[in-house]
Amino acid sequence: MRLEGKTAIVTGAGSGFGAGIARKFATEGARVMVADLNTDAAHEIANKIKGIACHVDVADGASVEAMTHTALDQMGQIDLLVNNAGVTHLPAPLEDITEADFDRVLAVNAKSVFLTARHIVPLMKARKTGAILNVASTAGVSPRAHLNWYNASKGWMITATKTMAIELAPFGVRVNALNPVAGETPLLKSFMGEDTPERRAQFLSTIPIGRFSTPEDLGNAAAFLCSDEASMITGVAMEVDGGRCI
Repeated sequence: MRLEGKTAIVTGAGSGFGAGIARKFATEGARVMVADLNTDAAHEIANKIKGIACHVDVADGASVEAMTHTALDQMGQIDLLVNNAGVTHLPAPLEDITEADFDRVLAVNAKSVFLTARHIVPLMKARKTGAILNVASTAGVSPRAHLNWYNASKGWMITATKTMAIELAPFGVRVNALNPVAGETPLLKSFMGEDTPERRAQFLSTIPIGRFSTPEDLGNAAAFLCSDEASMITGVAMEVDGGRCI
């Protein structure tokens, strides 16, 4: 019960890594808002963990503001924020990615961190406590070819994590990131371009431990970084990657 008495917002929590984080937080005692663009998926996870479902478009300021107000109304305060929602573009030469795809990737992966910070950081600063966790990627550390603008968005997130950590430390707010390797989530097929045994084998060959990451892997790491056990840890981008970035 490392998070007992804590309240948390997890974006993109209707599936994949976000769902794994939401489930783990709940088992550790937190009351969790499952925030997702897919309202049905949010309700499904929220019902399983006795949490709160909330529709949100993390790339839209008004939607993020509404999510924040709902969280305050339903939970009273926001102790933990996990910026997990993310998208990618399909693998292609960098010059062939459309402007629309570029805008979407940067809006969901980068602008969302700015928007949640605008609305939630002031609340944490006022209370002199809080933890923010950004789910970045090994793509921001060791990029794969043909995922250029996705790689760049995750590199941005890692840098944002570090600068947020420096600025918010005097206010008692910690900011960290997780860098998962490709995992068994809905985005896996998009990363690979196609889900075939050959493409899976190609991806797995770059992961020394020999498997993809799982939502449970991310949940375990997230629970630690957001708990008081990590009270001296801020500005870290922890690789949950089975050794890929070594």
